[in-house]
Amino acid sequence: MNVFGIGLPEMALIMVVALLIFGPKKLPEIGRSMGKAIRSFQEASREFQNEFQKEAVQLEEAMKTTAEIEPKQLEAPKKEEV
Repeated sequence: MNVFGIGLPEMALIMVVALLIFGPKKLPEIGRSMGKAIRSFQEASREFQNEFQKEAVQLEEAMKTTAEIEPKQLEAPKKEEV
């Protein structure tokens, strides 16, 4: 098991140190608050990714529209010259 580059022995040591520092009564509350913070970060990350993808799609559509319009505008003056 490897979470954030921390193996099982390191995780156990961190838990023991946290238990000694915060005590058994405070540890579940800290765990819940950390879980909420991680969940909030994940939601923000998903929201950012979705917005980024929407903007990328809009930009791609704008590029396609521009690519379709420009050749038509370039052809129009050539036809008038003839």
